[in-house]
Amino acid sequence: MSPKFWHIAISGIVALAATGCGPGRTEISPTRVDGVSTLDPSPQSLSWGACEGVPSSAGFQCATLKVPLDYAKPGGESIGLALVRRPASDRNNRIGSLVFNFGGPGGSGVSTLLDAAGAFSTLNRRYDLVSFDPRGVDRSSGIRCLNSAELERYLASEPSADTAEETHLLKGFAKACEQNAGHILPYVGTLNAARDLEAMRAALGDRHLNYLGFSYGTHLGALYATLFPKQSGRMVLDSALDPSVGMMETARTQIRGFQKAYENYLAACVKQPKGCPLGKTTSAANTAVLKLIDRLEAHPAEAGGRPVTATVARTAVAQALYSQMAWPLLTEALHQAITKNDMSGLQALADQYGGRQPDGSYSTLQMSLPSILCADTTARPSIEEAEKVARDLKPDSPIFAITAASSGICSVWPVPGEATNKHIDASGANPIVVVGVTHDPATPYQWAPALTAQLRSAVLLTLKGEGHGAYGQNNPCIDNAVNSYLLEGKVPAKGLVCS
Repeated sequence: MSPKFWHIAISGIVALAATGCGPGRTEISPTRVDGVSTLDPSPQSLSWGACEGVPSSAGFQCATLKVPLDYAKPGGESIGLALVRRPASDRNNRIGSLVFNFGGPGGSGVSTLLDAAGAFSTLNRRYDLVSFDPRGVDRSSGIRCLNSAELERYLASEPSADTAEETHLLKGFAKACEQNAGHILPYVGTLNAARDLEAMRAALGDRHLNYLGFSYGTHLGALYATLFPKQSGRMVLDSALDPSVGMMETARTQIRGFQKAYENYLAACVKQPKGCPLGKTTSAANTAVLKLIDRLEAHPAEAGGRPVTATVARTAVAQALYSQMAWPLLTEALHQAITKNDMSGLQALADQYGGRQPDGSYSTLQMSLPSILCADTTARPSIEEAEKVARDLKPDSPIFAITAASSGICSVWPVPGEATNKHIDASGANPIVVVGVTHDPATPYQWAPALTAQLRSAVLLTLKGEGHGAYGQNNPCIDNAVNSYLLEGKVPAKGLVCS
């Protein structure tokens, strides 16, 4: 987790590769949304070509989709959305395009698909795999508040239990975003991203949008199906978010989720045949990890000439908890840090979480993410409220509780948000498959049945297991159910549970 424990929720695939609304709810429709008229029905033509820095032999093509910066002014300024696709290998039996959003909010779909397309080879036989950088992300007018050196210092800084100090830190970040990206900040919310998806569907030439969304991508997909139910095709929403949950409750729920995942990780470690190098019991292993974090809090170490703070260690632990397959990496990194003062493993895990590139630059993830979160809500909980959540959770989650302090970021954000995106009702859409993992730290399982109920056209598929993201995690039951739906239209049995 970064010191600003933004609610990052990106699928385990990505991590390894680099309430129903009642009668009084606000109604939204594709033809009129908050004063915005219907989208231009005439699709644009996409010019597909080589992807920069990617050999043509890899089979990828890239293009740019032009969309309005402000959908209230469709004839005004436009921005370009970066798209990538890998064409279906079985052209004679091609279904169409399958559009991915891998989560965040703020994750680069272009980079992720380039890295992880192999995980979707079964789907790639009959689908063109398509992904994109959403507005405000990386190649699509990416939000850059700080330069790489400034962002690195910011991500390594410790969240403060002192309200004045935390306020100063968050205000400085928000001011930098206003100064360097203020032009796009009002327009990066999920409502506009869902409109972008409709423009994308039309430009791709597909009658319906077939879609696979992970994590935050489940919110985007659910909103698209609410706005455009007749255009929604086969849709899978894996590791669901519940858009009705506010930022403070999200912080509480996620911190508890990460704490539970951490406890499960320690329990698995001590059950290994060769034992756990962190300690013989879960209590001993936990004590060793807490001592390491306390030591780094008092005296930061370094790796490769870069500071390794307690925040870096927290971030590394969180990164590894996204997928059970990363647990051995975490054990090795913690063991090296504790016994040899070698922090390189922790630094590498933290860099994955923060979006650091091999050349030392950063993706826009840590800047796009709070921008989208604050655009997606009118609530502005104070930093004092966030500090109280951190204090309340500290006895039960001493590693992660302090990260709640950053959840007051929207109270100092320079632009207002909107709440229409939180109203979900996909009545009239084709069946939607919602997937939840019982021990998911980032999007806790209870959000999956909640989103299923809100959609009204969805069925719930459950994985009894660990980690964030069910599809592609080597569970045949989940993979077969999702593949059968996306490839053949076979809706999973209602209430199917895989283990």
